[in-house]
Amino acid sequence: VQLQAFGGGLVQAGGSLRLSCAVSGRTLSSYTMGWFRQAPGKEREFVAAIRERTTVTYYADSVKGRFTISRDNAKNTLYLQMNSLKPEDTAVYYCAADRGMIQSSVPVSAYYDYWGQGTQVTVSS
Repeated sequence: VQLQAFGGGLVQAGGSLRLSCAVSGRTLSSYTMGWFRQAPGKEREFVAAIRERTTVTYYADSVKGRFTISRDNAKNTLYLQMNSLKPEDTAVYYCAADRGMIQSSVPVSAYYDYWGQGTQVTVSS
């Protein structure tokens, strides 16, 4: 499966962006899909995920209530709607995919086999 993330950019604090992740090679709905981010000098961290074949979603505490993960199975595309952005949301955002994950593995980047190339999000204060 191939993943391509896009939609990043520069936005002022309080603004919104929507990231997209186009999936090819396999059916999106058969994968658990996640968004992760990595800021300069920091480790990659979990942002949000949506479980395969369900609408069950997970969010990091830092983005809960501000970010929404969703997928369009007809378009084979994953989304991350980001509202009320803060400067600390600045990072490269990556989409990731895998199958057959247990719940405890969902927020752990090491368990994802497929990754997109990342898209830069910069939030100015």
